[in-house]
Amino acid sequence: MPAILRLVLPVLLLALWIPGARAADEVLVKLTIKDHRFSPERLEIPARTKVVLLIRNEDAEPEEFECVPLRREKIVFPGGEIRVVLGKVDPGEYPFFGEYHAATAKGIIVAK
Repeated sequence: MPAILRLVLPVLLLALWIPGARAADEVLVKLTIKDHRFSPERLEIPARTKVVLLIRNEDAEPEEFECVPLRREKIVFPGGEIRVVLGKVDPGEYPFFGEYHAATAKGIIVAK
């Protein structure tokens, strides 16, 4: 086996293996916006585990998911779906809201 192949092959195998390992450690949590409300309003997630929110907007107007303590803010267009990576969250409670309909679009993330 050529020397270059002996050096490159382990790196390529590692590169192929790592994405699979990361996907297995990821938790996907679904959140829906309908009638200017988030559903569910209370999200329980595992603490210190990579969490990705999949947010779908079923309203005819855009909404903005905002979680100030976790520094996440993203617009969800009507009929659209977005992914918000929360990362590994410490145990605790983190309020979130929809900036465009803050009176009704609100909830809390509870990391346990």
